[in-house]
Amino acid sequence: MNATPLLSATNLQKAYVKFANRIEVLRGLEIDVAEGEFLSVIGNSGSGKSTMLHLLGTLDQPDEGTIHLEGRRIDNLPSQERDELRNRTFGFIFQFYHLLPELSVLENVLAPAMIQHSVWSWWWNSGELHEAALAMIERVGLSHRLTHRPQELSGGEMQRAAIARALINRPRILLADEPTGNLDAANGQHVMQLLRSLNEHDGLTIVMVTHNLELVRDTDRVVRLIDGRVETPEKMLAPPLAEVGAAT
Repeated sequence: MNATPLLSATNLQKAYVKFANRIEVLRGLEIDVAEGEFLSVIGNSGSGKSTMLHLLGTLDQPDEGTIHLEGRRIDNLPSQERDELRNRTFGFIFQFYHLLPELSVLENVLAPAMIQHSVWSWWWNSGELHEAALAMIERVGLSHRLTHRPQELSGGEMQRAAIARALINRPRILLADEPTGNLDAANGQHVMQLLRSLNEHDGLTIVMVTHNLELVRDTDRVVRLIDGRVETPEKMLAPPLAEVGAAT
């Protein structure tokens, strides 16, 4: 792996104001992600996992601190450049699938590609993009569901469609926020196997937030967030995997 992290965050701080209360979520978080790594982030509810993921993917901006992609600072980029990063470099999957209910599986998967291209570019490249969408849908095992709408799919099928949509523009980094949170154990394992395959065979860098300690066995590295910071190894009483089996 390269000495320079693909993605890194330094001294991230983020707070939200709710009514008269200021809620400190991140308190100086530091994290590095190597290219090709499958990183799991665990932690109790409220530890800042999802907030961290949103900042890394430029969905939100930190109050303080910096985020770098291959050494280039990205948290302070103009809005249009951050939009381009989210459309080209980052892919996102969430616990709630966010599929457009009026569109078929194929149309949902193609939606990010349509956003990326101008009308002329879409017309010129539509055949190639259509083939790419079909290949990605086949990769996630949904070729038999091309024309089905989200309400006709199971939870596991909707999440696989969401993964295909996240990857249609061939991002370098996939940010996954509780990707199996709404799935039963069997479907959750199928999604994890798919993510691992994408990481191992396609070189996709993945940062996954999860509360399910069973899932972290399939990833390269695990970090734990406590009170808005990454817990340092010397302060860890036991490796995160020691908790597996005790989790509910």
